[in-house]
Amino acid sequence: MCGRYSLFTDEENQEILRIVRSLDARYPGNTMKQGEIYPTNTAPIICRQDDKVIPELSIWGFPRFGAKGSIINARSETADERPMFRKSLHTRRCVIPSTGFYEWSQNGPKTKYRFHLPDENILYMAGIFNEFKGENKFVILTTGANNSIADVHDRMPVILQKSMVEDWVISEDFALSYLHAVMPALQRETAS
Repeated sequence: MCGRYSLFTDEENQEILRIVRSLDARYPGNTMKQGEIYPTNTAPIICRQDDKVIPELSIWGFPRFGAKGSIINARSETADERPMFRKSLHTRRCVIPSTGFYEWSQNGPKTKYRFHLPDENILYMAGIFNEFKGENKFVILTTGANNSIADVHDRMPVILQKSMVEDWVISEDFALSYLHAVMPALQRETAS
């Protein structure tokens, strides 16, 4: 599960800064959130538009039909079986740029951790998006946790290396096969 993530625009995060600045230039006065990103916040995604892979603004969470709240994650193992996610998985894949994601310990005192890639300023998460009532919305795909997070939570985002971003967005064959990949080891730090 991924219930919050970070998007820090510090100077050492030049790639994140480029994404944020390009969206600010295209959408002056937008409501894009930075720092700690919560469900229903507007945030950057990287998606295919015409024949280009570009950053776009999107709202985190698909609507729950007939219920309150938003669906913020989709299990990668069953996304292709679910009517809500199937078409998006095949035709509307996106990448969520971040600087890490948060999870809380489930046992003992509740501790908040931020997980990120070792020696990297950016963490790309695989996602899918769709349009609901004229608004672009996305969910993060999750998979079973690897050893670097399993003691905190049993799920984690599907993580992409930078070199995979374009393939994930464009190639259905790559995307469907990558859903079964082993995720990279992550580092954790206690967060406030």
